[in-house]
Order: sequence, then structure tokens, then C-alpha cells
Amino acid sequence: MAEEGPPEASIDFVPALCFVPRGVAKDRPDKIVLTQGELARIIGATQQELEEDSDDEGDETADAGAGMDVDDDNDDANSENRNPQDEFDFNAYDNEENATVTSLANIVDAGEQVPDEDEDSEADDEVIKPSDNLILVGHVQDDAASMEVWVFNQEEEALYTHHDFLLPSFPLCIEWMNHDAGSDKAGNMCAIGCMDPIITVWDLDIQDSIEPTFKLGSKGSRKHQKEQYGHKDAVLDLSWNRNFEHILASGSVDRTLILWDMDEGQPHTTITAFEEKVQSLEFHPTEAQSILTGCSDGFVRLFDCRDADAVNSSSIQWKVDGEVEKVLWHPTQTDYFIIGTNDGSLHYADKRTPNQILWSVKAHSEEISGVCFNSQMPNLLTSTSTEGTLKVWNFNGTEAKHVYEHEFNMGRLQCMRQCPEDPYTLAFGGEKPPRCAIYNIKNSVAVRRTFGIEDSEA
Repeated sequence: MAEEGPPEASIDFVPALCFVPRGVAKDRPDKIVLTQGELARIIGATQQELEEDSDDEGDETADAGAGMDVDDDNDDANSENRNPQDEFDFNAYDNEENATVTSLANIVDAGEQVPDEDEDSEADDEVIKPSDNLILVGHVQDDAASMEVWVFNQEEEALYTHHDFLLPSFPLCIEWMNHDAGSDKAGNMCAIGCMDPIITVWDLDIQDSIEPTFKLGSKGSRKHQKEQYGHKDAVLDLSWNRNFEHILASGSVDRTLILWDMDEGQPHTTITAFEEKVQSLEFHPTEAQSILTGCSDGFVRLFDCRDADAVNSSSIQWKVDGEVEKVLWHPTQTDYFIIGTNDGSLHYADKRTPNQILWSVKAHSEEISGVCFNSQMPNLLTSTSTEGTLKVWNFNGTEAKHVYEHEFNMGRLQCMRQCPEDPYTLAFGGEKPPRCAIYNIKNSVAVRRTFGIEDSEA
């Protein structure tokens, strides 16, 4: 009897997450009920995207293989008129008599009309309270990608998944925004950057949506005469401008930074002054025109975006060893920022002194995956690394001292974000169960003693 081989490895991790402030989400998100026509439209749009991708791939193959003989004798006659990319036979969905469309539409409708037997017991979980934070959790499982919307209530110590969205590609970064393009009212939106170059923007007050509210960027199509615009490769980081709320910045593997006008759905400014991929970026907390960037070539650049013509030729620079993984402004001492690199180092700098680093520390043995300042305790800094450890630092203008560390046993920690209302509460994403965790660093005696936090506050 042949021995069975080892089970195939399963991919299951959280590469990105983001907090949503309390009190901005609808208490009961709107639920989508698809009609037959709406479902057919979505399927048709998906089919067109598949065809455009297939056409472009076919053109590239034809260009590369021009002059080669092709043997058509082995073609399957039954597939003569079928799109080779149409694995699920999307063409059949265009038929109004097709039972699949009708059945799916009816199921969705019935779900709205027939109360679930557990509706009463789950009613409390369905309602988002003013005291709830949402946590947007990017989740990759095998070849599927989704964004899960979790509810976190600090007072009640509650954490659970409320709903989720299927994503077209693996998520790499998530940014919350309260700007709803085309509306004069504040929104509850998020932008997601993925391995795919298209940025998708989702309305978090709509539940069960199967397509984003809008997209930023287009791959283009030669056959359909659609021009490509936006990024050409994976989107690695996003930053929303809280002073000019219609502006979103994105950095990419394609070595560009784009400032998007979300109201227009088009790039406003494209910055190309990079030699390597743009891995991290953040708008200044108070200076709307200033954006900080970190690249894999070790350069950190500060741009003034007011002059679009000169922005590519004028920037302030800092150089560190290794690849820059994270850049982050200090929230209250806004002349300063932190740099995290792939060798586990942290570097502290002042925007007023180019090419100078105030202090550096070898914080971790592997790359920095998250870093957070504490707005209530200006000399407190937290960092995480793919080695799987959280560390807390007490720093000033000349040095950083280690205070505390915590091992999560979640494998490689991929990301860390801070609760907007309580900067001592942090969320983490990893690659082992529970894959997403919440931790309050006030639980540490060392942290409380170092920073003078009363036990009653913990």
C-alpha cells in the first residue's frame, strides 16, 4: 500500500487590518437584495473583464508566437464557440430563462422576507452600537480573499465578525475614510489595495455587497479601446488626506505614488521620483500638502504636493540601511517621524533636518510589520515584527529604551493598528489562530510603571 504524502499546505493569514472610529457606522447596515437584472449586469461586467484580460493576454501571446505553426486538429468541436476563459459558462447567464439566475435572485429575496429562526437571538449582534469600533480585517485563505468587518466593543469585551466582502485579489493595505464621493454627507468608506493594481472602494454601511462602490484605476483594453490609467502593479500602501478629504494617496510596486481625486475618480498627481517600489506612505497630520514615503531602496522622501509640476524634482530625503517597510508621523509632535526597516531597525528623524537620523535601535530580528505612536503618552512607541513579537519602547530625542515585549504565538505578525479612541489598545494580524487579536498594553506592569499609569486605569 502506497504511503500517503503530507497534506498540502494551506494558506491562511491576515495581511492587513484597519480600525473604524466609534459612532460613524449605521446601527443596521443596509442589506443588498439583488434582482435578476442586477445579477445579470454584474455577471455581464465580470464576463467583459475576463474577456478583456483574455484578449490582452492573447495579443501578447500572438505577438510573442508570431510565425509559429498551430495544429487545430485536436480542438474539441463542442467548445468551438465557447470562450476559453469562460470556465463557468457566463454566457449562459445572459439567457433570461436560465434557472440559475432566477433561483439565486429568489433565494436572496426569500432571505429578506422569511425571518431566520435565530433572528431574535442574533438581533443584538446585528446592531452596531455607538460604543462599537469596527475592525476591517483583510483575510487570505488558500486562493480566496475577503475583507471581514468585525465588531469590537471594549467595554463589553466583545469581538465578533459582523459581515464580509469577497475581494478580487489578495489585500495588502486597507484605509478607512469618511469621505463619500459624490455625496455632501460624511460616509463610512474604505479603500483596499491588492496584488491587483486596481484600488477598490467599499461602502461599509452596505452589507452583502458583491461589488465595490467604485474603483480607482483601469487595466485598459486594446480591443475595446479602453486606456489604462492608475497603477500598473500591486498597491502596497494607502493614505487618506484628512485635511483634503477627497484626496487618497497610493504607493505601488510600479515605483509611483498617485494622489487620487476620489470625486473625479482620476489621478490628480502622479509622482515618479522613485528608483524602487513605494512600500509605505502617510500624509502629514496637519500639513495637508506634505506626504512622507518609504521605498525598498532605503530612501525616505518628504514631498510638498502643492506644485504638481515640481513635485518630482523636489523632495527632502533621508537614507537608512535596508528596505523601508514603515513610515509614520508622530501624532502630537508633528515635526518627527519613525522609520521601520526590513532588518528590524527603527530610526527616528526630524523633518526639519534632512539626511540626519536622531537615533536608531535594532528593535527586532526580522522586518518591522507595524509601528504605532501613542497620542496620550508622547514618549511611548510600539512595534511589531514578522518574528511574531510586540515590543514597547520609551523614547526621547536621543534614544529609545526597551520596556516590554509580548509573544503572541500567531506565527508571523503581518500588521498592527491602533484603536482611535484608546491608543493603548492594539489589533494584530498573523498567520496562526486566532489570526486576528486585540491586546491592551496597559495589562503589562512594566508599561504601567514606566509611564506612570495607575492600576485603576488598566
